[in-house]
Amino acid sequence: MINSKKSILAWSFYDWANSAFATTVMAGFFPVFFKEYWSTTDSVTLSTWYLGLGISIASILVAVLAPFIGAIADRGTAKKKLLIFFAFLGIIATGGLWIVNQGHWQIAILFYIIASIGFMAGNIFYDSLLPAVASKDKFDYTSSMGFSLGYIGGGLLFLINVLMYLQPHFFGIPDGETAIRLSFISVAVWWAVFSIPIILFVKEPKIHDPIGICSAVKEGWGQLISTLTKIRELKVVGTFLMAYWLYIDGVDTIIRMAVDYGTSIGFSASSLITALLLVQFVAFPATLIYSWFSSKIGIKNAIYIAIIGYTFITIFGVFVSKEWHFYVLAIMIACFQGGIQALSRSMYSRIIPKNQAAEFFGFYNMLGKFAAIIGPPMMGYIGLITGNPRLGILSIIILFISGGLLLTKVDLQEGERVSESY
Repeated sequence: MINSKKSILAWSFYDWANSAFATTVMAGFFPVFFKEYWSTTDSVTLSTWYLGLGISIASILVAVLAPFIGAIADRGTAKKKLLIFFAFLGIIATGGLWIVNQGHWQIAILFYIIASIGFMAGNIFYDSLLPAVASKDKFDYTSSMGFSLGYIGGGLLFLINVLMYLQPHFFGIPDGETAIRLSFISVAVWWAVFSIPIILFVKEPKIHDPIGICSAVKEGWGQLISTLTKIRELKVVGTFLMAYWLYIDGVDTIIRMAVDYGTSIGFSASSLITALLLVQFVAFPATLIYSWFSSKIGIKNAIYIAIIGYTFITIFGVFVSKEWHFYVLAIMIACFQGGIQALSRSMYSRIIPKNQAAEFFGFYNMLGKFAAIIGPPMMGYIGLITGNPRLGILSIIILFISGGLLLTKVDLQEGERVSESY
């Protein structure tokens, strides 16, 4: 039922579930463990290059699959089924990191790629269910609620995992390395358990008569071609997607590479983990406040301010030299991270045809993840060839500036009007 409190909460709790992967694995322990345990090189810039390359491979695969599987989901009314499939693909691969031994960085990257595919592809169908649980006037609130719960849920498990790492003997764990490996298991269990509400309580609207998988594939390709044509016609959607592609790449690169960057310039693992905890718990109220802020100044203006904020964050990141600098950086990121993600998703929901939400969100996620093909390896490669990781992080500013400039070309009112005619 649209705007049902139960369905909105159940939908939002999937963010609580899978954000454990984004925090403990993607942003937190995997970059640290990869550089200090799995990697066989002593070069900090080379290991950064390996990590950025792994992220890009996962992003390429999701980018290729996203619009296709989105079209299939719409034609076969299979959003929830595909969400469950990709979620549990990610869950199994995350748990599998437990078995990867020291020095086996290739296997670690393989499991990470599979888990990232599950995480990113699952989000295509999670996002596409937003119109099924909330009306347009509730998009901003519901989208922000999801991100806020994600920060709390992911941050709560991350806090437990950090305590396990810092005080392993208190938990009956022999050492910090074992604690990190156990944290991967805890993420898999957390992700699985808290995915149950969306499975049970979110009802997917039946847009089409049920069709078999072979028919869905055939019709999905046809719908995909049709959507490409429509995106050319829906110029507001196309322009927004290009702008989003650029600026969200900068956001995703900072999320995924911040800990690796901090390690490369000499900060301790414990200080970096503390900074990540700050992001999680400051971002929870900050996301809700930013949603309120956008209602006062307009959603598009709020996204502009977040892009400007990230531009200054990137510049500040080049000059950090003390641990408290990194804590300040974490708080600054927390002020904008949830807001720019939630409002971008909400703005896109307003300008797309509602009866083709999964297919259009496939493009949305495709461009967001396709951009991650460029950001992490660009940062890693520039750091590698210059020998200076600070120049690598500085390169990300290009993405924020170009994305913000393209966003000025997006006419939100025109996009809402045209979307209603489809």
